[in-house]
Amino acid sequence: MKKMFTVILAAALIAMLPACESMDRAVKTWNSEQNGGLERIMKVYSHQGQLLATYEGKFDLQSNTDQNGGTTGSKILFDLNGKRHIIYNAIVIVDEK
Repeated sequence: MKKMFTVILAAALIAMLPACESMDRAVKTWNSEQNGGLERIMKVYSHQGQLLATYEGKFDLQSNTDQNGGTTGSKILFDLNGKRHIIYNAIVIVDEK
């Protein structure tokens, strides 16, 4: 009986692993919103692949979303060093430091 309980407990913990990753992302998102963003590097490219701008610092991003929660990619909004930046119709790559 004890062995069966251990097997069931192990299976339940393994099943929870994907939920743990999504929980980690949710905690990071909440932390970012409460603390003014995360340390990030953002690179903005034209549709032809030319680097247009690079932004580096602590900021939080806001983007357009469609009705299914996906980003439309047409608008990115963020504040950095006291200035608001809005980027329209560009390819944006954001990496956390």
